[in-house]
Amino acid sequence: MAGWLVAFGLIVAEKTAPARRDRKLNMNRKKILVVDDDAVVIRALSIKLKANGFEVLTATDGASAVSVVRTLRPDLILLDLTFPADPGSVAWDGFLIMQWLKRVEEAAHIPIVVITGGDREKYESRAIAAGATAFFHKPISHAALFDLIRQTLKLESVTA
Repeated sequence: MAGWLVAFGLIVAEKTAPARRDRKLNMNRKKILVVDDDAVVIRALSIKLKANGFEVLTATDGASAVSVVRTLRPDLILLDLTFPADPGSVAWDGFLIMQWLKRVEEAAHIPIVVITGGDREKYESRAIAAGATAFFHKPISHAALFDLIRQTLKLESVTA
């Protein structure tokens, strides 16, 4: 798969030549990991993030998310909370992923932004208590998300 970075059987980052005007900026591009089991959500967020100059990493389950974090060290994680059951495997959810990441030395400092369609009342305070930097309920405001990303990563300008 020329042009794609594949890890653990997942396409985790697209290797593309940066646009001419962005060559200097891309040397220090921030990496954002999108963890969601919904391919449409991953694709939509990836398009928006790439359009704003970010390198996008993706994972569709907890084990892959932890592996990507350990090997590629993203600067920020966008994390869903609910994932389908995988018989014979660890029953991952976003809370377990956060718990694991907080134990991994190289990942403990990475900001985690929860984006979920789950019950806001049930999940928001629990997500923040588990270490999430912020909580967004689907459907999200891209403008608010990008403002938060900019502030969290201390960037000058990001547009939705």
